[in-house]
Amino acid sequence: MNIMATDGSLRSAANATRIAFIANGLAFSSWAPIIPFAKANTGVDEAALGLLLLCLGIGSVVSMPITGWLCARHGTRPMILISAMIMACALPFLAYLVEYWALAITLLIFGAAIGTLDVAMNIHAAEVEKRSGRALMSGFHGMFSVGAICGAGFVTLLISYGVAPLIATLCVMGSVIIAILWVQSHYLITKSDAPEPFRPPSGIVKWLALLAGIAFLIEGAIMDWGALLMIERAVFSMEQAALGYIAFSITMVIGRLSGDYIVPRIGRRAILLGGGTLVVLGLIAIATLPFPALNLIGFAVIGLGAANLVPVVFSAAGQQSDMDPNMAVASVTFVGYAGILLGPAIIGFGAQATSLPLAMASLALLGSVYLISPVHKGTS
Repeated sequence: MNIMATDGSLRSAANATRIAFIANGLAFSSWAPIIPFAKANTGVDEAALGLLLLCLGIGSVVSMPITGWLCARHGTRPMILISAMIMACALPFLAYLVEYWALAITLLIFGAAIGTLDVAMNIHAAEVEKRSGRALMSGFHGMFSVGAICGAGFVTLLISYGVAPLIATLCVMGSVIIAILWVQSHYLITKSDAPEPFRPPSGIVKWLALLAGIAFLIEGAIMDWGALLMIERAVFSMEQAALGYIAFSITMVIGRLSGDYIVPRIGRRAILLGGGTLVVLGLIAIATLPFPALNLIGFAVIGLGAANLVPVVFSAAGQQSDMDPNMAVASVTFVGYAGILLGPAIIGFGAQATSLPLAMASLALLGSVYLISPVHKGTS
């Protein structure tokens, strides 16, 4: 599958991979601050806006299985370049379009580009990590978080100072295009001699995909329901309710940026067991404990525990032998995104049937799968 690379070219490839993760986070998060403007431009109600938001997720999920096969056949370099360009160029249209159907189609394209880039950059990241013989995946995923913070913060800052959303997104578009073109020659040549067609996860990849789905589901639930949980339990006021998610985000970024140092020293097995344990304890804390400080600690513990779960799962998917690594990473990413899409709805239905605290506490049962997964036997 591979052409041998020198240490220098591997360092350049690792830096190029970091740029891809930053670019993905930058563009993806830049959409969030312009959602209210897109709603106003199209004049839709909340229900129609929900369908628009679903288009982004549908585009992402549909593109992922195809991307694994395309990466195996053509390599990750062209897929990263093409998807990043489409993603960047689609972003300004989201701030400009006024026709509902046009915005829906653009969101499908934007989502497909993000999903394609997500799979391609994770396949490339797994290959760089494999060739280098060092733990790098946590740092790569940390770069996505850095990009996401910068993207949302930058666009919000510009808009708050009166810059039109279209101009703000054009700035992000230019930044992404320049960054990707700057490092495009440093992406590795990765092709399979005989690309496999996409097929459902098999062997250990089944468990890796399940673990990814659970981790993404929990992350999505914290993002979408964490503040509402604090309000319903009267822990924080509406103005302060987002403090929990901020604590979660800060510890997740810290955990991922330090993960490349920690993972090789304590091992993947300890990350999965310890991280899963922290997530379970944190979920129980935010669903039951009464004091604001204890709830903030709970959110922080969830972020710290979850920080390196997904990177370790992606590393294992890229290095296992039960499936072609390209197909394995595509499968894991597909199930992970399915968790993000389905998670908020599942929590919503659960909260309606019981209560929001009970629905969130039930996520601890899902988190406990990390403690019993047979993946531990194949990780060190």
